[in-house]
Amino acid sequence: MHADRWREDLALIRLAAREAGKVALGYFGQSPEVWWKHEGRSPVSAADYAANDKLQGMLMAARPGYGWLSEETDDDVARLSCDTLFVVDPIDGTRAFIAGEKTWCVSVAVVHRGQPVAGVLVAPAFDEEFTASVDEPALKNGKPISVSHPSAVEPLKLAVAEDVLKLVQPEHKNSVRRVRHVPSLAYRLAMTADGTIDGTIVKRNSHDWDLAAADVILERAGGRLVDAQGRRLVYNRESVKHGVLRAGAEHALDKLRMFMPDDPTG
Repeated sequence: MHADRWREDLALIRLAAREAGKVALGYFGQSPEVWWKHEGRSPVSAADYAANDKLQGMLMAARPGYGWLSEETDDDVARLSCDTLFVVDPIDGTRAFIAGEKTWCVSVAVVHRGQPVAGVLVAPAFDEEFTASVDEPALKNGKPISVSHPSAVEPLKLAVAEDVLKLVQPEHKNSVRRVRHVPSLAYRLAMTADGTIDGTIVKRNSHDWDLAAADVILERAGGRLVDAQGRRLVYNRESVKHGVLRAGAEHALDKLRMFMPDDPTG
C-alpha cells in the first residue's frame, strides 16, 4: 500500500516542483527584491516567497492531512504530530540565484516517520530534474543515475569549501581534488548522486529542507548521507538543524573518515 502511495506522492511533488521552478525562473536575472533574515546572515528574495506560495498551495490542497515544513514559512509545531509531511526549500541556493548563477534548485520531499520517502530537485536554469522514492530508482531527466565508482589512481573529487579542504590531513592531500564549491547544498548532493563528484562535507547547521529531497535521491543512487558518527539522519524533529555531515559513494565515505578529523568544522 505504501509503495503506491509514495509513487503517487512523487508524481505530485514533481509536478509542484516543476511549477514552482517556472515561477522562480521568471524572477531569475531580473533583480528581484531581497530581504535579510537571521540577523542579516541569510538572504531571501521575492522569488523564494513566490515559489513557496506555489508549492504550499498545490501540495496542501492535494494532501491536507500532511504536515508542512519550509524554509520560507513560519514553523508550526503541529508538524511534529504528523506521520507524513512535506519538507520544502523553494529555492535552495538563494545566494547563487540572486547573483545570477545557475546552481540553484527547488527542493521538495515527502518525509514519513522521520525518513524521506520521495524527493524531487528541479534546477530550471540547467533544465535538470532529479527524482527518487524509496520504491523507485534515482533518475536525472528520466534516466537512471548512480554514484561514482572507486578508482585506484584518481584523486577523490570533493565539492567543499576551501576552509574545509585545508583540514585534510597532510599525508592525504594528494588524494583529494577540490572542485568548485557549490553553495546549493541540495544540488551538491545531486552532483554526488549522479557521479559528477565523489562526495562532500556538510558544515554544521544545515536544515531538514536543505537535505531531505537530496537524501533519498542520493540513497537510491547508491550513496549515503550520514552524520559524523556514520548514522542516517532523522527528519521532522523539534530541531531541524544538523551537525557536521558526510555524503558520498561508499568508497568516498570510507576515505573521508580517514582523511578528515571527526568534526572538520568544529
